[in-house]
Amino acid sequence: MVKITRDNLLTLEAYAKIRKDFRTQVMAHKKTRKIPLGENITLIFEDAITIRYQIQEMLYVERIFHEDEIMHELETYTPLIPDGHNWKATMLIEYPDPAIRAVKLAGLIGVEDKVWVRIAAHPPVYAIADEDLERENSEKTSAVHFLRFELTPEMIQSLHQGAALSIGVDHPAYQAAIDPVDSNIRTSLLQDLSGA
Repeated sequence: MVKITRDNLLTLEAYAKIRKDFRTQVMAHKKTRKIPLGENITLIFEDAITIRYQIQEMLYVERIFHEDEIMHELETYTPLIPDGHNWKATMLIEYPDPAIRAVKLAGLIGVEDKVWVRIAAHPPVYAIADEDLERENSEKTSAVHFLRFELTPEMIQSLHQGAALSIGVDHPAYQAAIDPVDSNIRTSLLQDLSGA
């Protein structure tokens, strides 16, 4: 699996020269890694390209050039890169109206633990959510969660052999599923897994 290290990050000056083209490339790439679950939840499956973009953007926008701050950004974001036997995704809960959003987030406590992927006849794999820090409290959940889906070798082998992939969320206040996942997205996600 591709790793991002200090050595393969661009300087602020070098990044400024390619920023527009790189952004265009990353936005096209994200289209094959973005899954809407209903109208209000979106999963963006991360990989080395999306995370490298995130890090370079943080360094550029925040004008970070001190070594310890660069290392902090790497330590913050590189755990979001899948490592060959899992998928990692950013989950966005999106309600444009702030008042409605507050009410909905209060009703969606625990939703991050109810997101699943299923490979053909294998049992669903529920997300392991927010390993970096707690993102909900007794009153509401967060609008952003970080999810990890751990797959067994058998599931990965099934995917490589053409098994269907479905993804959904099953929370008392919100249910949605994509069954099956679009072939372009499935192909993109398959590249995150060993044997790809």
